[in-house]
Amino acid sequence: MAAASVHPERTIAELRELAALTSDERGAQRVAWTPTWAQARAWFRAKLDELPVQVEQDEAGNLWATLAGDAPQALVMGSHLDSVPDGGWLDGCLGVLAGLEVLRRISAQYQGCPPVTVRLVDWADEEGARFGRSLFGSSAVAGRLNVAWVSRLVDTKGVRLVDAVREFGVAVETAEQATRQIAHARAYLELHIEQGPVLESLGLPLGAVIGCYGIERHQVIFNGVAAHAGGFPMHLRHDAFLSAARFALAVREIAKRHGGVGTNGRVRNAPDIPTAVAGECAITLDMRHIDPQRLQTMLTEARAASEQIASEEGTTASWRTIYQSPPQPFDPTLIEMCDAAIREVNVGRSHRLPSGPGHDAIEMAWAGVPTAMMFVQSVRGLSHNREEDTRAEHLVLAVRAFDRLAEKVIAWLAGDQRAAGAATS
Repeated sequence: MAAASVHPERTIAELRELAALTSDERGAQRVAWTPTWAQARAWFRAKLDELPVQVEQDEAGNLWATLAGDAPQALVMGSHLDSVPDGGWLDGCLGVLAGLEVLRRISAQYQGCPPVTVRLVDWADEEGARFGRSLFGSSAVAGRLNVAWVSRLVDTKGVRLVDAVREFGVAVETAEQATRQIAHARAYLELHIEQGPVLESLGLPLGAVIGCYGIERHQVIFNGVAAHAGGFPMHLRHDAFLSAARFALAVREIAKRHGGVGTNGRVRNAPDIPTAVAGECAITLDMRHIDPQRLQTMLTEARAASEQIASEEGTTASWRTIYQSPPQPFDPTLIEMCDAAIREVNVGRSHRLPSGPGHDAIEMAWAGVPTAMMFVQSVRGLSHNREEDTRAEHLVLAVRAFDRLAEKVIAWLAGDQRAAGAATS
């Protein structure tokens, strides 16, 4: 069988085309469940129409393209077209359009019928930018969508999620029927920009992802005594904001000590005026680690720090859980294949690293589908930002390596272990 080739330059051109279609001077505007997102999907469907694939939208709003093979067992490639407001030109959509290019190569090489079925999915609302619920479509497919909870979500204009998704043919109460989509899935692959500085710091374009960090996200509320900014001496104050400030510094040291990350991304004072000592301060805490025991140790130390600081400042501290997600390792066999594919296109150099951000891949892993991710370097580590970028030569390597990984997995699923370990053209 004559080998076909991927054309990474076409992927880069299509990424630019999509950015021109769905971005403004502030960046990408493909927020899920909006007209711009619908425009992006219509553009993508037109690309799929050029291939011998079956295209369908499932009950959760995910868009699937299926290239039927000799066997029903399926390799699934995926990512997301939706973006955050004022986002970058690569986050999410790189994985979809690289997957499209790989699908083209597979279709050409196997004359429309590969040894196993190959599927490409554009997940619905990975970002959660409008309603605050990330991984909507993939969690529905994984059977992990909390219908009662998401049914209560509203956006900043008061529009309910259930009403917004209905306009796109999605009923929240039946969204988990989409679990049927992974009945024959035997492997899931995702290519993504790193969204961090590790690969750049190592001078490497590509890395194999070993899994996603576990996440502990909470709100810590310090209560003190609101007082006049001029009337109360410093030594008599019970300042809730100072308690939160000290807590943030403690979180930084805890995360550094355990090799994880800790972030206090939102702070809200009450009363929120320049002339008053804060009587209440609510501060968010986001802690992440790849090791579950270390993550729990970090959380335990953060709780202890909040209590000690509150005692010393004459305030109290209470906690409210926002979100919890355990660490999720990826499939060891697929990680090995990913690492090998990277080395084959990058002169023997690769790096294995965890993902701090969450991705749709984590939902597939939780659903029991063997999963792997490949990262490509992010310039300055920036993402969710119009300055997000990756060097063109690194994007070329990423598409080629991702294609090699897909071919290895096809051979593996088809039972050709020798081909799975060998380089592909």
